Amino acid sequence: MKTILITAYAVNPYKGSEDGTGWNIISQIARHQKVIAITRKNNREAIEKYIQKNPEERYENITFQYFDLPYWMRFWKRKSRGALLYFFLWQLFVPLFVKLKKYKFDIVHGLNFHADWMPCFLWIFGKPFVWGPVGHHPEMPKDYTKIHGGIKAHIKERLKWLAKSAVMRFDPLLRLTVHHADYVLAVNSAVGSSLNLNKKNWQVLPAVGAKATVLDSVKTGNGLKILSVGRFVPLKGFDLTVLAFAAYYHKLSLNEKANTHLTLIGKGPMRKQLEQLIHEHLLEEAVSIIDWLPQQELFEAYRKADVFLFPSHEGAGMVIPEALSYALPVICLDNIGPGELIDDQSGIKVPYTQYQSTIQDLARAIQQISAPNRLRQFSAGAKHRFESYLDWREKGQQINQIYRALKLIS
Repeated sequence: MKTILITAYAVNPYKGSEDGTGWNIISQIARHQKVIAITRKNNREAIEKYIQKNPEERYENITFQYFDLPYWMRFWKRKSRGALLYFFLWQLFVPLFVKLKKYKFDIVHGLNFHADWMPCFLWIFGKPFVWGPVGHHPEMPKDYTKIHGGIKAHIKERLKWLAKSAVMRFDPLLRLTVHHADYVLAVNSAVGSSLNLNKKNWQVLPAVGAKATVLDSVKTGNGLKILSVGRFVPLKGFDLTVLAFAAYYHKLSLNEKANTHLTLIGKGPMRKQLEQLIHEHLLEEAVSIIDWLPQQELFEAYRKADVFLFPSHEGAGMVIPEALSYALPVICLDNIGPGELIDDQSGIKVPYTQYQSTIQDLARAIQQISAPNRLRQFSAGAKHRFESYLDWREKGQQINQIYRALKLIS
């Protein structure tokens, strides 16, 4: 075994998103190699609690080290406020922490919390350097941003996009990161062009995944229970979810309506807007909004659902693997996020058109997938897609193969 030095800003075995990515990839790499994992101090309690309650041999291969900047360099950070700036500074000083600790390692791997415009500094050790998964969020189409606040919202989104583009084009630290990376793991295919990786060693390895589940059978259809999970923010497209469901629901017979339901799980600033849409479209009896659930209750919600409706504009989609692991067919937009996580056998991808047309296309996708025979076929396809592409164990093996392909390990 070789020793991999991994920096992972977010690691928590009890959470999803970036925290779950950090935990699961580290623990899967530890099946094959020794790991020194450096993360933030606020992750320590959850990590140690989980390992104590779930002892496994692979955890003996992991040495967790906890690093934070002194208080006078982070007093201004409040939860998500200032998180990106603090992450930049945290990365900047991690190499000094490592040098002072005099760790011995063979490979460095900057693991999570990386957008394609944020540099990493592990290359300064002169060791083989693996970077990623590195993420890329596409710009939201202007027709969709205007829905959430008119021209001001569109201008704000456009300015953010231009700022990121300028950093990616002119930041010398980012250029040094790309130049020194021996291999880049990309969340989606757009990372290759955004970082000009055509001549680099890189591949798409989504930063999202899930653990295998035990299912009695694939979905066969008994009514239609539709589920959507995520933060209620414009990026996630929950307005499309509600409006597409309304377009589908109001064409059903009374008997069919009685057996059809949409459940939204999450929270965020768009909740009131979603409640207003539900009221305007007479959906109070057919739509439920539930606040975030404990992990086991969320998994039970996946188990009870038939279809996962998630027309998000993001460049990833952390909940997609969870849905697929429960054999839930996915309906999403045909983009570089959820659209790249599913295939034609595991769900339906709806192309971007005009806003109202997209709503009708999503409604037709629900109709297509709701037929029992079609639902059964898509459910089997969802299970296969998860097992072959998005199981965390499979990702650990892929990363180990990348190390071997680069001759970084024997």
